[in-house]
Amino acid sequence: MTERIAIVGGGTGGSVLANRLADGLASELDAGDVEVTLVNESTDHVYKPVWLYVAFGQRDVSDGVRPLADLVDPRIDLVYDRVEGIDTDGKRLTLRDGSDLSYDHLVLATGATITPEEVPGLVEGAHNFYSADGAERLRDALADFTEGHLVLSVVGSPHMCPAAPVEFVMMADEWFRERGVRDQVDITYTYPIQRLHGKVPVHDWAEPRFAERDIDAVTFFNAEEVDPEAGVVHSMEGEELDYDLLVAIPPHRGDELVMDSGLGDGGWVEVDKHTLEAKHADDVYALGDASDVPAPKAGSAAHYQASVVAERIASRVRDRVPTATYDGKTVCFLEAGMDSATFLSFDYETEPVVRDESKFVHWAKLAYNESYWLTARGLL
Repeated sequence: MTERIAIVGGGTGGSVLANRLADGLASELDAGDVEVTLVNESTDHVYKPVWLYVAFGQRDVSDGVRPLADLVDPRIDLVYDRVEGIDTDGKRLTLRDGSDLSYDHLVLATGATITPEEVPGLVEGAHNFYSADGAERLRDALADFTEGHLVLSVVGSPHMCPAAPVEFVMMADEWFRERGVRDQVDITYTYPIQRLHGKVPVHDWAEPRFAERDIDAVTFFNAEEVDPEAGVVHSMEGEELDYDLLVAIPPHRGDELVMDSGLGDGGWVEVDKHTLEAKHADDVYALGDASDVPAPKAGSAAHYQASVVAERIASRVRDRVPTATYDGKTVCFLEAGMDSATFLSFDYETEPVVRDESKFVHWAKLAYNESYWLTARGLL
């Protein structure tokens, strides 16, 4: 009997997983003993970290988009549709077009979605670089901004690419200096807890650099409402912060599909953090931003998780006991300006060590951005 593997979501995690399964189960796929189907709403694969560079005019939106079919092994069946429902008892997916897709093993890689509408005034009053359109609008706003108060406010947590808010203000500082207007621009960074980042070593690295560059920091600031006409952000703590240009890290939520399926609250699938197996259904896995693992919502985490899930599913297909586990490994570049960066890696047991920034690491990050498409193909 043919084993049917269904993957929902064609981002980093879903694409890497599909390609790893194609390699790991090559003989079974060729013999017709296994079928792998990847369901994605769009025909495109999007590499979201590019949006940060779009905001500063360093990249175009097209640099972060490729046809999904060009990245996925041809032995994988691609279905471009929206999954509207999951029947975990009957092991069946319902698609928007009304058809059903049965599975023996299901992997949810549905990612995260920004929901700025959850905060009154945030849609009208703030920019963000967490979407292609948002990054382009921010690029245009920054190009016209030569004086005033720029505020970067981390409104939602967890959020995609946890280092990005720190990167943005440090890049903005240098970008304004290069344009000769930094002395006319004030920069303020807000974070919802009493430090600059969730990871203490990142806070310890960023704090003196913010001070050196005259980047103001307001911690324990939880934005509750934005008044676009007055140019004011109101916090839950009763503080007010004036701005001329507001850039927000908006709230994030998981896919409604997950909430409707009973697999987890807030759209995050509740999984075992080591096996990535769903806690509330058999033969269901989740990876990347879709899961509730205590690891960053970052592409590198999804990449490592995809390898683990591929090995576990391959073991089950072959009636072996799965032994592959995820240890929380995450690798992250962190831009310290327009031409220098640092690098950190960590896992569930090990805190990151944040080294001094260098031009070499900055160029390494840019090189990785260019070679990312090899990662999506499962080649790196």
